[in-house]
Amino acid sequence: MASFIIRRLIASIFVLFAATFLMYLLTAYSGDPLEDLRQSNAPNKAELMEARTKLLNLDVPPPLRYFLWLGGLFRGDFGISIQGQPVNALLGNAITATLTLVTTATIVAIVLGITVGIVSALRQYTGFDYTVTLISFLFFSLPIFWVAVLLKQYGAIQLNNWLGNPVIAIPVIIGVSIVSGLIWMSLVGGKWRRRLTVFGIAAVATGAVLAFLSATRWFADPSIGIVVYSALALGTAIGVTAISTGLRNRKALYASLIVAVLGIALYFPMMNYILNGMTLWFFVVLAVLAVVVSGVIGWFMGAPDRAPVVRTTAIVGFIVAGFIALDKYMSYWAVYANSSRVRGRPIATVGASTPGLGGNFWVQGIDLYTHLLLPTIAIILISFASYTRYSRASLLEVMNQDYIRTARAKGLTQRTVIVRHAFRNALIPITTIIAFDVGAIVGGAVITETVFGWTGMGRLFVTALGAHDPNPVMAFFVVTGTLAVIFNLIADLVYAALDPRIKVA
Repeated sequence: MASFIIRRLIASIFVLFAATFLMYLLTAYSGDPLEDLRQSNAPNKAELMEARTKLLNLDVPPPLRYFLWLGGLFRGDFGISIQGQPVNALLGNAITATLTLVTTATIVAIVLGITVGIVSALRQYTGFDYTVTLISFLFFSLPIFWVAVLLKQYGAIQLNNWLGNPVIAIPVIIGVSIVSGLIWMSLVGGKWRRRLTVFGIAAVATGAVLAFLSATRWFADPSIGIVVYSALALGTAIGVTAISTGLRNRKALYASLIVAVLGIALYFPMMNYILNGMTLWFFVVLAVLAVVVSGVIGWFMGAPDRAPVVRTTAIVGFIVAGFIALDKYMSYWAVYANSSRVRGRPIATVGASTPGLGGNFWVQGIDLYTHLLLPTIAIILISFASYTRYSRASLLEVMNQDYIRTARAKGLTQRTVIVRHAFRNALIPITTIIAFDVGAIVGGAVITETVFGWTGMGRLFVTALGAHDPNPVMAFFVVTGTLAVIFNLIADLVYAALDPRIKVA
């Protein structure tokens, strides 16, 4: 393993050197960095051109100038931009904005896409499968700039108007209830009598919940509360156990329920005392502590086969703790929405934050969420389609393999066949797609960043390329190229972990 990693890293270094050399020459010969000054009418135009020539070493031929740039790169310095700003500072700001925006959207798209794709494969040629296929191709064909503009109009402007008086109209309640019933009916499947029963229950339950939320004006001051939180915690324990180990594993089920009960017991202390005066580092420490404590509970309860129990309780603990954090965020929603800077229009359309907002950790978190909401949805809608199609096709291919039929012939349960055997092997081609997408993640979503006013890696690259500014372009290329190489190496290692037949030596 070590020799494989070393060989790949050495080869990747030579590839990066060759790629950066070619990219530098292409950038240098693509245009004149002095073009704007040549067209200027400034009286000191000659002095400005001479100063920029010395600043960027434009009097040196591009092949030799590359090695001057490379020497600065070895010192951790990406040079100076045409405007005289350090590229390191521009790159730091751009990476922060891009990672905040695109990484969040991509993670959500991967999780949702793989989940929906797997369910679609398991419900092949059903109404749910046809609906997911139609929606996926529809989203895939939509231009993202059009989606972004529609989201700003209806997801921000119209939604902010509605939040001023958050009453759900009766036709909307009826329509959403019918759609919910159809979704649950197609998911559960079975005979028509069973489907109609599921449709009725889901539609009535959805309508009742929406009517309650409308009558109590819940969206004006949202909260989860101890009753709903308890139901969510216990439901999470049962649901995660059913997927992870199966409900027949009583040790995993009891350990997960203990974690859920512990979360319920800590609800009021966390909401009223511990989470007050929160900082980012303390928040991270609490999240790690929740996972560790839950894993310890699983370790003590899971003997002799502890690994699956620890995995299950750690996931349950993370989700249960997340519900408490979500409720704490909700408790500050009214404070944020009615603040002097927001003025009752909380869904943001431009930028990454509200200028001069202030407030505590929770208010700042809500502000970040409201600015991330629309651009994240825009990216998810486009990425979701491809991940859904890839995961569906991969799982269908695996489900037709001989070893899957053998596992079923042995009498293994459907959950064991899918989760332990099929899903693991279906992840191999999906891992390849995710590894290739990393460059696009850090490269930024240029159109989305432009529409929603985010200054990220994509806009940095396009702006620098249009100005024939070589140093920011090379900084962008080095970061994206390095991460692409690293994540392709990680993908190779993941292949070996998913399928022992794959050798990395």
